[in-house]
Amino acid sequence: MTARGGAGRKGAGARGGRTGERGSGLRSVAGQVFALEALIALLVIAAVVFVTFYQARSDTERDASVRSLAVAEAFAKAPGIDAALASPDPTAVLQKRAEETRRATGVDFIAVLNRDGVRYTDSQPDLIGRRVTGDLNRAVVDGESYTELFRGAPNDAVRAVVPVVDDDGRVVGVVTSGVEVENISDAVRDRLPLLIGVAGGALVLAVGGAALVSRRLRRQTHGLGPTEMTRMKEHHEAVLHAVREGVLIVGPDRRLLLANDEARRLLGLTPDMERRHVSELGLDARTVELLESGRSATDEVHRAGDRLLAVSVRPTLPAGRESGCVMTMRDTTELAALTGRAAVARGRLQLLYEAGVRIGTTLEVVRTAEELAEVAVPRFADFATVELLEPVLRGEEPPPSSPATTEMRRTALSGLRPDQPLQPVGDTIRFDVPSTPMATALSAGHAMAQAELASAEGWREQDPEGAARALAYGMHSLLTVPLLARGVVLGMANFWRADTPEPFGDEDLSFAEELAARAAVAIDNARRFTREHAMAVTLQRSLLPRVLPDQSAVDVSYRYLPAKAGVGGDWFDVIPLPGARVALVVGDVVGHGLHAAATMGRLRTAVHNFSTLDVPPDELLGHLDELTARIDDRESEGPDGEARRREEGITGATCLYAIYDPASGACTVASAGHPGPALVAPDGRVEFPELAPGLPLGLGLGDVPFEATELLLPEGSKLVLFTDGLLEDRGRDLDAGLGLLRSALAHPDRSPEQTCADVLATLLSPAPRDDIALLVARTRLLDRERIAEWEVARDPSAVSPVRNAAAAKLSEWGLDGLAFTAELVLSELITNAVRYGADPVRVRLLHDRTLICEVSDGSSTSPHLRHAAATDEGGRGLYLVAQYADRWGTRYGRRGKTIWAELRVGGGDEEPSVEAVPDLDALEDLAW
Repeated sequence: MTARGGAGRKGAGARGGRTGERGSGLRSVAGQVFALEALIALLVIAAVVFVTFYQARSDTERDASVRSLAVAEAFAKAPGIDAALASPDPTAVLQKRAEETRRATGVDFIAVLNRDGVRYTDSQPDLIGRRVTGDLNRAVVDGESYTELFRGAPNDAVRAVVPVVDDDGRVVGVVTSGVEVENISDAVRDRLPLLIGVAGGALVLAVGGAALVSRRLRRQTHGLGPTEMTRMKEHHEAVLHAVREGVLIVGPDRRLLLANDEARRLLGLTPDMERRHVSELGLDARTVELLESGRSATDEVHRAGDRLLAVSVRPTLPAGRESGCVMTMRDTTELAALTGRAAVARGRLQLLYEAGVRIGTTLEVVRTAEELAEVAVPRFADFATVELLEPVLRGEEPPPSSPATTEMRRTALSGLRPDQPLQPVGDTIRFDVPSTPMATALSAGHAMAQAELASAEGWREQDPEGAARALAYGMHSLLTVPLLARGVVLGMANFWRADTPEPFGDEDLSFAEELAARAAVAIDNARRFTREHAMAVTLQRSLLPRVLPDQSAVDVSYRYLPAKAGVGGDWFDVIPLPGARVALVVGDVVGHGLHAAATMGRLRTAVHNFSTLDVPPDELLGHLDELTARIDDRESEGPDGEARRREEGITGATCLYAIYDPASGACTVASAGHPGPALVAPDGRVEFPELAPGLPLGLGLGDVPFEATELLLPEGSKLVLFTDGLLEDRGRDLDAGLGLLRSALAHPDRSPEQTCADVLATLLSPAPRDDIALLVARTRLLDRERIAEWEVARDPSAVSPVRNAAAAKLSEWGLDGLAFTAELVLSELITNAVRYGADPVRVRLLHDRTLICEVSDGSSTSPHLRHAAATDEGGRGLYLVAQYADRWGTRYGRRGKTIWAELRVGGGDEEPSVEAVPDLDALEDLAW
């Protein structure tokens, strides 16, 4: 019984020993984790308490500094302080105020000092009259307020020093205030118990959390001890030798420590090879190099006899320590071929996806062909060429006939190396020999592969010298594929291999055809865009002014640039007006393409027609807006009118119209939703005058008519008109564009032509998104000596003196040959104004390119040209004016009208016959 009982107790003790071993304090994993977490928590909490304590001290000092400075500045700037310092007894005046302020603000002291630092006031009366320690020059000399940490008698303190400045700006004293360091420390120490309490609570929580984690870890690991670990090792080895993946363990000395059964089978190892160096195991040289290098690898393919092994290597110790390695391997011999084909297929699919993204990024035929060649090299071919038909390059429709013998232009070439033997870009490529791979592919309409170029007799016969160079270079395989779109051949693509040893095979044909099909669609889109773009450019150039008219009012230069994506509706114009004036116009039609260009032509023609009315800019824009609205209304008539109006209407156009008069230097400007002009003064100052913006054309004026703005321009000023495409661009807003324009125009010495070049060099982007129209006009003033003006009384007898004065002025100008004609015209115009007009009547002669005769009166009655009957006593005056003047017309102003006539200078030397014209005095009695 005793023995049995003892045995029972021994067994129980043994079981109890294992249980105790599992939970044996710090010897278990759970116990060590608990100790480590508790230690980390203690260190972190101690660090937090330390940092918090010193942060609190720093915050208290900073608060004391701010408070001291505020108190000192308030006291120093208080009313009467400077006067008190100048009094006979500053202490009597200021001591009480300083103490009241100190108690109210909570600072430890407020001291008022003279410029030498002697105290007038202090919280300790026995210090009054003593000089403070420390350097006060920053306040006394520099007049600067500051704070500092003062150390010295009577106590260390955070002190603020502020100068007292009198009404004349002189420093007459200094105010200091502050908080003693001892009080700051007391305030911080008052917080210490709270910090310690919080830290203790945090430590308790951290230790409790560590205990919970340790308890959970103990449950999860089941308190494993040495016996259990031994058993686990046995199980591990059993599994290691049972898996179907080879495992090698190599020590730091590169000797074999362990090889499982699968590794021995794959590598042909025997049990006696353990502890041998890896170089003595009979492995492949690459495998030995990998094991000796100590580098990591993943799924590298190595040979082992007739097998292909996927090998992975990892170190057994962390990086930075001398370590052995573990190599795992698996046999991939049977999967190698299939895996290789799958990888090729994945690569081809990825390449097709990239081709869809990279080919056709622009609407340019040549660039699209270049993108096709760039995509194919080097992932599909070593060299790639693209040849296109000449009509395709020009944007024309390709011929529908068989292209087997058609000449093509080499458009793109891409290769691994620049020293290639192929014909360069721009050469004509011919396919005269029907048996060449290119001609065969074109005839068949699908891709053809020539695995061995050396055996392609037709290819060698086509160009013997070129074929010999290509073969000598190493070209050995060719795949050619026609570029087809809508069943029509656009060109062809050729793919060559020289460095890649594998020739093109049947599996490459489908990929090449798919790649060529995608490229052909992009090339055809670019071709059609090129055609439409060329048509739009041709139309727009035919509608824009080709040569600017001759005039003397301004020196003009211009630039017009279509958008990268196609022409639009921007336009400009310079229109001579009567009276030596000139009209400057810029406009913009929203949109691009043929419709925008055609709309621009309609508006430009309308502006020309309305300018013949010689009306102010605001009235002209009103007529243009009304016309635009009528056109849009007509476009909307019919069952599909609204759709046609949206497609072909003019709504969205803007226009800026300016009239410049060189006789006065006045420039009248009106805008219909268009950006205003830039004005460059002769001294280089650039302004953007404020204009009433107005509504775009076609929207209807309603109750808001167009408004004109009058500017007075000195001679030599530059008026710069532009469309918004010049300022706005991708990544740049209107304000940034105006800033760049201002800097480009700030050069008054530049000519208009140079100014245009400067502006475009500064603002033009490589690919403008919108059209750009730019007009730079440098103003001239008509010489005052070439202008003559007279006031005429409403009396027929006043006509003759004015006529005689005009003759004298013409003689002075050297225009005696025009005297008779000018007198005749003036007689008729002045007589009519005197008889049928209203006051005031004025006469003006302008000597410009022509002689301009103007007669103005206050009446708006319009004269009419008519043919008088043989028995009529009058009515021939205006007819005679029309006969002798090159041009004549009527211009209406805000009040009254001006009738003008232009006489050609140098063309009036011959006087009319006496029979044709009556005496000038008799003309004054004729009526219109």
